[in-house]
Amino acid sequence: MSRRGLALLLLGTALSGGCAVPKWVPWIGKKAEPEPAPRPVATRTQTDADRARPTPTLDEDIADRVIAVVNNDAITLGELQESIAAWRHENREQRQSDEELATQFLNRLIDARLQLQEAEREKIVVEDTEVVEELTERVKKLGMASLEAFEDTLKAQGMSADMLRKRVRDGMRVQRVVRRKVALRVSVTEPEVQKYLEANRAKLETGLTYHARHILLVPEANTEAAWAAAREKADALRAEAASGAAFAELARQHSADASARDGGDLGTLKRGELAQEIEAEILRLEGGEVSRPYRSSLGWHVFKLEAKEVLEGDGLARVRQQIKDILFREKYDARLDAWLKEIKQRAIIEVRM
Repeated sequence: MSRRGLALLLLGTALSGGCAVPKWVPWIGKKAEPEPAPRPVATRTQTDADRARPTPTLDEDIADRVIAVVNNDAITLGELQESIAAWRHENREQRQSDEELATQFLNRLIDARLQLQEAEREKIVVEDTEVVEELTERVKKLGMASLEAFEDTLKAQGMSADMLRKRVRDGMRVQRVVRRKVALRVSVTEPEVQKYLEANRAKLETGLTYHARHILLVPEANTEAAWAAAREKADALRAEAASGAAFAELARQHSADASARDGGDLGTLKRGELAQEIEAEILRLEGGEVSRPYRSSLGWHVFKLEAKEVLEGDGLARVRQQIKDILFREKYDARLDAWLKEIKQRAIIEVRM
């Protein structure tokens, strides 16, 4: 990855929101057509300091343009462009129009600014050492040697390390105010977990596996007598298996199914792989149990369940934790939306795009 790419990537993680610009705004990488510079009007005598100070370029003037005001706090086009550049760098395959990104990212910037103002009201402070630790961790993930090396890269790209630290600090403050106002006010009870488990048990068991064998007895003709004879043989084989005869050997000798040579072994199956009615017959058995004959369009089946995974023990504990995470996220998102709506309602927001 290029130095520019690394800088944009870390900048993107530091931004609290992002957005894009409509077609009428000069875009990053697209210079506006140069206009004749107006002749300066002298209002006072120029000093040496005045002569040394660089004249703002057209791009700098555009970047400083205020595109939204949130409670007297300005959001500039430069912030918008930075967010877009970072997003586009990380999502090169996506092709969204500038207009779509403008609306999407400007709303994010407004939300982020409102949250930062709430952090101000709550007097949330992030120490310099915490910012350095956070930045150092992010730089490590990008594979750079040190924070100092990254800051040198920023300077080479004309970016301010101080500004990046401010963005990281603001992001951390927002995280903390959201935790205080949202996360700490969300809880999930055991009765809620149990209710979800009972309502969604079939779906939660979809990934569980089972191991079964079976014997297929096909009637010699499609007559009632032939079907009855096949049923009698199926009953006899079931009785032998229940008395201790090896089910696999019985399958090899009597089954008309292709699995007969493997002792009727159907292998390890995930729930949902077999026809629903056949799977139901198998899964109602306990491990080692042999089923009563079951009739299908092919003939009579006798099943043996070798083993099955069930929602109990460690497996059930994992599923319950997953359910708790699902319910927490649902409540968290609802609470966050409500909180953002609340702070927006009492805010004065002016969009100038």
